[in-house]
Amino acid sequence: MSSLAERLAALPADERAKALSQLSDQEAEALLYDWRGFLARPDQIAPDGEWDVWLCLAGRGWGKTRTGAEWIREQIEAGAQRIALIAETQKDLEEVMINGDSGLLSVFPEDEKPHVRYKPVRVTFKNGAIALGYNATEPNQLRGPQFDAAWCDELAKWRYARETWDMLQFGLRLGKHPQALVTTTPRPTELIKALVASKEGEVHVTRGSTMDNRANLAKSFLRKVQERYAGTRLGRQELNAEILGDLPGALWSQGTIDTYRVATPPELRRTVIAVDPAVTNTEESDEHGIVAVGASGTDSDQAGYVLEDGSQSGSPAEWAKAAVTLYHKHQADAIVAEVNQGGDMVEHTIRTVAPHVNVIQVRASRGKHVRAEPVAALYAQGRIRHVGQYPELENQLTQFTNEGYQGDNSPDRADALVWACTELFPDMVDTIPDVSRFYGSAGGKGFLAT
Repeated sequence: MSSLAERLAALPADERAKALSQLSDQEAEALLYDWRGFLARPDQIAPDGEWDVWLCLAGRGWGKTRTGAEWIREQIEAGAQRIALIAETQKDLEEVMINGDSGLLSVFPEDEKPHVRYKPVRVTFKNGAIALGYNATEPNQLRGPQFDAAWCDELAKWRYARETWDMLQFGLRLGKHPQALVTTTPRPTELIKALVASKEGEVHVTRGSTMDNRANLAKSFLRKVQERYAGTRLGRQELNAEILGDLPGALWSQGTIDTYRVATPPELRRTVIAVDPAVTNTEESDEHGIVAVGASGTDSDQAGYVLEDGSQSGSPAEWAKAAVTLYHKHQADAIVAEVNQGGDMVEHTIRTVAPHVNVIQVRASRGKHVRAEPVAALYAQGRIRHVGQYPELENQLTQFTNEGYQGDNSPDRADALVWACTELFPDMVDTIPDVSRFYGSAGGKGFLAT
């Protein structure tokens, strides 16, 4: 499954030099851009056949971005005139899909490189073909344009995945057989499962792991990720590209989150920003959980809406600035901050950034999964809904079980969400029954689990 370039690189130095000496300078230079014949592994080459979607489900470092960029180059050379490039965010579109080390600009020889205009992204190729860039936070951008082909990167992370994907399907209507390439690390979302099941047209699925591309990855990187994540759920998803099911006894299920997911929230009567600060600030530190949640309805008919996951790494000043930014963006009523580790310094850090914000200090007196259980029960009842997708947050939620948190590191995002919901719905959280009534015992056989 290796490429010709990898096999050449694996030869002893003298044999490699002998092989290269037989090439002219022009031939040697051409190899640098020879995808099918030299650089690509067989599984990175577009499959034959009349497929509608080529779904590359692969681990980190497999070569998804390079595969996508090279496929776009082949589409242009085959006569496609209008291409859609869709990333999770505008930043990912510009810095990964176009300008990244393996992005679109890297796969063309210098004299063939396309011209790029930014904001909005418009890539013009030498033959007159055009690629237009979009992000998955604004699905209606795709209402109207039409395309021969589309490259969708990291679809499993898109906040409005289903809405963006559906708008794209209406626009894939040019040429004899418009096709889409999806390059993504998988998550068990509704859309990913639908694609794998070929419910979105004729889908060709290519699966790959990080180790498939080990010849081109730093040995230190491979050693670290193997030592830290091999055999873990995170490793199985991010390295081996497995689509994982729910854990036995999970308090949250991905299916429940998907069922009640919405595109926009109603009018909200109250919004809070919850912060779960990390204790330290080093490369090995946990992230600072920062989540915005709003509440709608009357006291007798309330619902919560997860509006944004702004969690991040960084210094205390950086997480405080991020929390205050969300506070103003969502016109929140308060910043709810856990102070178990930092005490009054947590509130002081926030007030250093914004002296007059309303800060509510909270302290944990029970274990994480005990605090999480009543909030998970609200999810099971459809009382808490996600506005779009939040992959990292949802990963943490679905790894909470009635025996504790089963994920790696700290569930910082999930902790922040629990604090927000507890503040918004204190009566409901205090009176909600044990979540095991909804999800059953560790075997996960409760009526809502099935």
